Amino acid sequence: MPRLFSGIQPTGEPHLGNYFGAFINWVALQEQYDAIYCIVDYHAITQDYDTDVMPQMVWELAAILLSCEINPDKCTLFVQSHIPQHTELAWVYSTVAQMGRLTNMTQFKEKSQDQAENINLGLLAYPVLQAADILLYKAEAVPVGEDQLQHLELTREIARKYNARFGETFPEPKGHTTKTPKVLGLDGERKMSKSLGNQIGLLDSSETVWQKLAPAPTDSARIKRTDPGDPKICNIFSYHGLISPSETVAWADEGCRSAGIGCIDCKKALAKEMDTLLGPIQARYSELEAKPDDVRVVLEAGAAKCRPVAEETMEEVRGSMGLNLVGPPPTR
Repeated sequence: MPRLFSGIQPTGEPHLGNYFGAFINWVALQEQYDAIYCIVDYHAITQDYDTDVMPQMVWELAAILLSCEINPDKCTLFVQSHIPQHTELAWVYSTVAQMGRLTNMTQFKEKSQDQAENINLGLLAYPVLQAADILLYKAEAVPVGEDQLQHLELTREIARKYNARFGETFPEPKGHTTKTPKVLGLDGERKMSKSLGNQIGLLDSSETVWQKLAPAPTDSARIKRTDPGDPKICNIFSYHGLISPSETVAWADEGCRSAGIGCIDCKKALAKEMDTLLGPIQARYSELEAKPDDVRVVLEAGAAKCRPVAEETMEEVRGSMGLNLVGPPPTR
């Protein structure tokens, strides 16, 4: 099968945005590709973080991925920092990546504003390491959303520049686009994000989910319960479209338009559907919590599978760049 690569940062408990934006796609893609999924901890250190908490966040993310039915028998799951060739190849790519391109990357500009006191070299070189993550395994496909298209094009550009200078070595990976919905946060305005505090976490209890849903904004035109609304502009209804069965979606749609139900009724029905979705994930996660070494075994096995592939690529790179052999003494 063709090879596919994707990664995710361990920067906090995953939420519904991660689930619908990435995880369910990863589960489907592991059936169609030689899928390699990576917890990219080196990317995560470009921002301030707690060194004592990082190992826990890596474990929790791996456990949640497994709980969401990422199957290590059908894909490879590992931690980026366990394969040193990622950073070795990133350094090689830093010699062909152009500064002008990197400083113009949209994500770099946004991150620089978000962390103005910590605009580090790693933040600038983030997409170069991302290119190394993908091309180290010569992946042919990368699942991407709109916010990552620019990075994927830079990866393709780096591959072209390297090949032109040192010989054909790397493929130009193609984006595997999916009908990934943009999941807004509970504020209904911005993308769901833990840093913005507008998320529903995959490990949130039923009580926590309801505490977050209850005050969430709906259609502002529905001031009174008897006021009809428009589901198309209601963020709570958009969640029904992602989570609820068709009959519940139809009930919420008709009830909102006719004022047959109130917003609180719609939210209660959504909370019930969220329990149905999150319950099995949380049950599997609890099983892994009881056997934490099972997660470590999966990650170690994934790294062991990737190491020879990564080293084979780097041997080829060193050879094409004239770095893997000591040459004859210079003539006098």
